[in-house]
Amino acid sequence: MAFDRIFVLGAGAIGSAFGALLSRKFDVTLFGNKQHVETVKLHGLELSGDVDGVFYPEAELEINSLPPNTLLIVTTKVHRTFAALNSIKHLMHNELTILLLQNGLGNKEIARKAVGDKPNILRGITSAAAEFFQPGKVRFWFGKTLIENGFRSNEIAEMFNSCGLKTEISKDIKTEIWRKLVVNCVINPLTAIFCVKNFEIASDELKSVRHAIVDECLKVAEAEGVHLSKDLAEMIDSVLGNYTNYSSMCQDVMKGKPTEIDFINGKVVELGRKHGIPTPINQVLVNFIKFIESHGHEFCRKN
Repeated sequence: MAFDRIFVLGAGAIGSAFGALLSRKFDVTLFGNKQHVETVKLHGLELSGDVDGVFYPEAELEINSLPPNTLLIVTTKVHRTFAALNSIKHLMHNELTILLLQNGLGNKEIARKAVGDKPNILRGITSAAAEFFQPGKVRFWFGKTLIENGFRSNEIAEMFNSCGLKTEISKDIKTEIWRKLVVNCVINPLTAIFCVKNFEIASDELKSVRHAIVDECLKVAEAEGVHLSKDLAEMIDSVLGNYTNYSSMCQDVMKGKPTEIDFINGKVVELGRKHGIPTPINQVLVNFIKFIESHGHEFCRKN
């Protein structure tokens, strides 16, 4: 049985794009910032990129109720997860399913602390990409979405696939999350520091840096019981040139917003310290991004 409705909490670029495509067949409501919500209400949500068209999901500023048989897709930045979910904890119930579609490590633990034991919580990751151009306008590129194997995960996958969002169930979501984390550890900070699109860090000059980042990540992952391919650095090299979008962290820096660095490279540093594994390259990247966050990066900031 499909869900009766889909709520998207934190409808930025990726959340808005997923919500728009799901609204083709399902009852979808986006919850985001005021300007974006008002634009979607008046003019719809315009997608470009791999999909061109205007979509008309519902849009609201706040969640005031969570009816039975609702799927709540959370696409907030990880550092906003606790506050966003804890503010609606009083609305939670056993017939609610939460799908965390976010970057980084530790989001499920944060979500569980925020909402308690009642709702079903599943993790997901996606290789789809999106850029937020302006309120009501998002550029989107298709990718594959993986959802943690669990209660009602098959229903979510069926709904996503029926709307053109290629989705599979993962029986080892921890490994998949770590694999994406390593990719993000390379792409996100480097693109944010240099203020460039993803393909632009594929240069030979940065190859040794990319590989050093991956090497540190693989050692920490191994200590955490996650076994990733030793060829992951080469795999990243082989596909990086195809990514013509700005990373989410680069977009945050452009807008002068806080980034997710603590849950990406910062988490590798934290876990490395726990296991006695040096992570100097990841630490330097964290320091650079923290400097940008605290001092601004005017030549990279775009309005």
